Amino acid sequence: MKFPDVAGVREIDLFDEVIDVRSPAEFAEDHVPGAASFPVLDDGERARIGTLYKRVSPFDSKKLGAALVSRNIARHLEAGFAGRDKGWRPLVYCWRGGKRSGAMTHVLREIGWQAAQLDGGYKAYRREVVAQLAVLPREFRYRVLCGETGSGKSRLLEALAAAGAQVLDLERLAAHRGSVLGNLPDAPQPAQKMFETRLWDGLRKLDRERPVFVEAESKKIGQLQVPDALLEAMRAAECVRIDAPVAARVGFLIDEYRHFLADPANLKAQLDCLLALHGREVIALWQAAADRGDWEALVADLLERHYDPAYRRSTHRNYARLADAHVLRPRELSPAAIGALAAELAERDPAPA
Repeated sequence: MKFPDVAGVREIDLFDEVIDVRSPAEFAEDHVPGAASFPVLDDGERARIGTLYKRVSPFDSKKLGAALVSRNIARHLEAGFAGRDKGWRPLVYCWRGGKRSGAMTHVLREIGWQAAQLDGGYKAYRREVVAQLAVLPREFRYRVLCGETGSGKSRLLEALAAAGAQVLDLERLAAHRGSVLGNLPDAPQPAQKMFETRLWDGLRKLDRERPVFVEAESKKIGQLQVPDALLEAMRAAECVRIDAPVAARVGFLIDEYRHFLADPANLKAQLDCLLALHGREVIALWQAAADRGDWEALVADLLERHYDPAYRRSTHRNYARLADAHVLRPRELSPAAIGALAAELAERDPAPA
């Protein structure tokens, strides 16, 4: 049976593998979920072809481009695709569904694989993601976790997922903890497009009949924007509030942010970002505490002066149903205590058998 040699964005999941033949830089910015990178032109080659096209002639650029593309396809056939069996069905895409993916698809089909080219390429895929993110978030029923900084909301989301609940972890998708000190030490934030791809991919896999637990967020998580439709749906949703003691929150934050403790200079540089809000005298007090290694005093004062007032203002302003929230009052924030909270919430909406 011969399969079509062109497929649409909504048929992506029908294929054994998705092959991205764009350059590594294009792939790094964003790509179809699960796609593998097999560039037919690397970043330097792509730039070289573009320059030749503009400065010399389209004919000369196509002649060189064909040689480079052929060489790279051959390399992928000898290495990357060597172990694929006869029944392999890949979907291939480039920027616009043009020559790069067309060349790869043609060669794969000539060999005997039932390869298809993504109609419209990455641009068509990106249009679909943007369109879906304008409507898809409104199709779910959310339970929004609220609570002051250090209440263990992200850890509770992880425990809920382990307990079988549906979870949308926006800070994990954004690789950021959502505050001025929220940068992760070993994971830079993705591009906005990649964040939206991750979000779309997460949403489309969820069951619309079951609630989705999500942490209360502002419009931005680090440098990334939360799509309007999702934010509006979250802000109209039922809330769950975690009311944890300050001492428990301080200990939790010291444990969560140990990378700052190991690098006080970086912490002090981040605290400088709060200068306009709190003034030089307060910043100097915080930086002196960091120099002394007095982490409990520093974290407690940061909570009292900065994080708690800001969080309360933002959450009460943005989440209309917070006053009617189901309240959790853990005495501590150990893994066992957070697991117990997750079990309590998951029992309210058990997963289907």
